[in-house]
Amino acid sequence: MKQKPDAYHLPATGKNILRFAFPTIVMTLFNTFYTMADGLFVSNLIGTEALSAINLTAPAIGLITAVSGMLATGGSAVVMKKTGEGRAQEACQDFTLLILTNAAVGAAMMLLGYASMDGLLGAVGLSPAVFSYCRAYLGSYLLFTIPLLLMYNFSLYLIAADKSALSLICTVAGGVSNIVLDYALIALLDLGIRGAAIASGLGYSITAAAGFLVFRRQDSLLHFRRPVFRASVLYRASSNGLSELATSLVSGITTLLFNLAMLRYVGEDGVAAITIIMYVLMFASALFTGYAYGVAPMISYCHGARDHERLKKLVGFSLRFTIGASVLCTAASILASAPLVGIFTGPDSPVYALAVEGNRLCSLALLFVGLNVFASGMFTALSNGAVSAVLAFSRSFLFTAGCILLLPVLLGGIRGVWLAAPAAELLGGIMAAAVLVRYQGRYGY
Repeated sequence: MKQKPDAYHLPATGKNILRFAFPTIVMTLFNTFYTMADGLFVSNLIGTEALSAINLTAPAIGLITAVSGMLATGGSAVVMKKTGEGRAQEACQDFTLLILTNAAVGAAMMLLGYASMDGLLGAVGLSPAVFSYCRAYLGSYLLFTIPLLLMYNFSLYLIAADKSALSLICTVAGGVSNIVLDYALIALLDLGIRGAAIASGLGYSITAAAGFLVFRRQDSLLHFRRPVFRASVLYRASSNGLSELATSLVSGITTLLFNLAMLRYVGEDGVAAITIIMYVLMFASALFTGYAYGVAPMISYCHGARDHERLKKLVGFSLRFTIGASVLCTAASILASAPLVGIFTGPDSPVYALAVEGNRLCSLALLFVGLNVFASGMFTALSNGAVSAVLAFSRSFLFTAGCILLLPVLLGGIRGVWLAAPAAELLGGIMAAAVLVRYQGRYGY
């Protein structure tokens, strides 16, 4: 059986590191792109009420993906650490246990979703039309809860098993299928908003099915074995992935705070403008998220193997790459603000000028996003979920919420809202840099 794939024992040069991380960067960018495409199909083929329904059900779907992200990233760190320590059989047992746990969690969340859906939606006070859209979309989406959870897990485990190219192919295939099925099910088969949910679910199922086929093979670095229940494995996977859980959970809260601030200072045009800007920032930030996911298994492996020399080179290159890419992304986003906003709205719209100005200021956040994302992901990979969670929670909630509430008051309105994201990321960057220095001796990077 193949114990050490080339990716884990090749020299830790920039070329080799980027070759390993490239598929996850493309995957994350592609996922972001077709998430944006979903909104365009629904709004153009069904209407804005249906688009509102997707946004209203996003917290429930975000909760599902938050739990999956926690178990996937935290579990990957646990499994690859044991692989690096030479405990391959135990790693495969833990891997199988974590996959079965994900499936069980998915089944429980699906049943809970159906049981509570009507009550939660009814409590919001929606119009009958939007309530109907919400119920139809969420009800169809919940059918694919288990494939959704397995998709997130298998995507990362394929990368960890040195099959990042296959993971990329599955992601692209799922994304293309989602886009094609969006049009076919909504426009041609007239399934309405249910078609959008089914299209997403079938797209996720491609990676879920591919993962089962790959990990059945005993010659894979990771493969299914009879699991052994170890409570400590589930605990470490959950605690290691706390940062991913925290990030997903608080993103909905911070989005709400941004929308309330824009409504207060500008009105509905401001909400439209901040939505466009967040799309731009989300797409640029996907580069750093993809890189962090890509190098995380290598960091875990080097940590488990106590290969401090390669770990030091890996972290050093990652910091240089992240800082350089951050500067380039910031400059590109600022200089291309007008054409980027123009993709979503024309110059004759009152939203256009507002969004262009806002994007130029909000893009300053990209100077620090890369460092923050990498630092949090690195400590997850080092099996230090507590530090990772503190970094992620402070940056994505405490600093962001504080800046949204304080800066508009201090700076006199809308300019304070635009600068809230850069200020929060700056504070997060200072904290991340301090923590990286603090733990350098402990982990030998």
